[in-house]
Amino acid sequence: MSIEEPHLNLRNLQKTDYPKLKILMDHVYEDIGGAWPQSTIDQLIEDFPDGQILIEDDDQLVAVVLSALVDYATFSEPHKYSDLTDRNKSVRNNPDGDALYGLDALIDPEFRGHRLGRRLYEARKELCRSMNLRAILAGGRIPGYHEHADALNPIEYLEQVSRREIHDPILSFQLANDFQVKRLMREYLPEDDRSQGYATLLEWNNILYEPAARVLDNICTEVRVGAVQWQMREFDSVESALQQVEFFVDALSDYQSDFAVFPELFNAPLMGLTDQSDPKQTVRFLATFTEQFRSELQRMAVSYNINIIAGSMVEEGKDGRLYNVAYLLRRDGSMERQAKLHITPQERRDWVIEGGHDLAVFDTDAGRIGMLICYDVEFPELGRLLADDDMDILFVPFWTDTKNGYLRVRHCSQARAVENECYVVICGSVGNLPSIESLDIQYAQSAVFTPSDFAFPHDAVLNETTPNTEMIFFSDLDLSRLKILRNEGSVTNLKDRRLDLFRLERK
Repeated sequence: MSIEEPHLNLRNLQKTDYPKLKILMDHVYEDIGGAWPQSTIDQLIEDFPDGQILIEDDDQLVAVVLSALVDYATFSEPHKYSDLTDRNKSVRNNPDGDALYGLDALIDPEFRGHRLGRRLYEARKELCRSMNLRAILAGGRIPGYHEHADALNPIEYLEQVSRREIHDPILSFQLANDFQVKRLMREYLPEDDRSQGYATLLEWNNILYEPAARVLDNICTEVRVGAVQWQMREFDSVESALQQVEFFVDALSDYQSDFAVFPELFNAPLMGLTDQSDPKQTVRFLATFTEQFRSELQRMAVSYNINIIAGSMVEEGKDGRLYNVAYLLRRDGSMERQAKLHITPQERRDWVIEGGHDLAVFDTDAGRIGMLICYDVEFPELGRLLADDDMDILFVPFWTDTKNGYLRVRHCSQARAVENECYVVICGSVGNLPSIESLDIQYAQSAVFTPSDFAFPHDAVLNETTPNTEMIFFSDLDLSRLKILRNEGSVTNLKDRRLDLFRLERK
């Protein structure tokens, strides 16, 4: 078969493949003893068939990786190649091992340049993920070292290979496949003259690894978010307003949502129950309902088994000052609060609202979340601080009257999703209330934004509502995709920050 027209097939190694494997191993490993005995290979296939993977071109075996299961705690420390075999040259495969050990990777020299090694390594990574193993470990030979041993010690050689000043046939390939060098090992394979007995201890970390735990202790990675694009309507009592809220919580719960999200100041129509001639007194009147709303929403969260992002409400602090506060009401009955930090000129001027002082990420049974109220999302430092604390989902309840105000929130929220590698859920209110001062018009198109990479929608918009229409909408968020993105994405914004040039710190 012509190398220019290969017909490649990836499959598991079989015992009947040994004659072809021996030819390849004798050719590639002629400097360190050639092929393993057939008994060793046969036993390895019996003990761990999924770990032995090959690529064939028609009937020719052109690439193979051999693997074993090992104990991570043992083999993530310095060891020798001989530690992997017994006196009968059988590989010590540990069926209870929590790590995959890369024993060998062989590519027919005539087929190099076809990226067969990358295919096999990707298959190994997928196997590691599917078996929920902690990592892939390997002792990596450095066969190019003998050419530089007179001028460089092993550490200096590793550093220059990592900077791509020197190419090593094995180490350069391992680094290109996301492996990290943990340490240098001496006398790993004494007969390896080209490496002068040295090897690197390499590790690829499985970011999706979950330690063995009871199912009830596991945090789900598939999260359903339900949000309410809320119609601002007149209410004749606080009870009627809460009845409308509970209607939506019930509906969202029926669809097994993990979160129910409401907009900023969604109970503001209750200002219509008092005289509105003095805006400052009107908003203080609104604050008198906050405790009742919060208590009822806590009840609903438990009763309907759903975490509630209670948009925001005006809260009177112990100091008598007014704050715009978002609440997380967990379905276990606990509660968290996040005050709006940046106050708009209108809030400050007409309502004398003040900004809060604390910013936090909150744990839930459906991921780690942050809450930024409307204007706050337009300050990128806040999202970055939350991302530094491992936030998965950012909720942005908002209230905007005009489209240009809405677009500020939307575009900034999309930027936060990209730069912080997280999901962002924005939720706003719609409708007209000319009878209530400051609530005459609303503009909203609620949405869910994602990072921009192959695992996500092409426009980084997972879902969005019809503009200016009351409705509920649902989105399923895969948190495991965030883990993969943060470590193996086309770009890795958080990892690639130049912290040697700048740093963001809380005061």
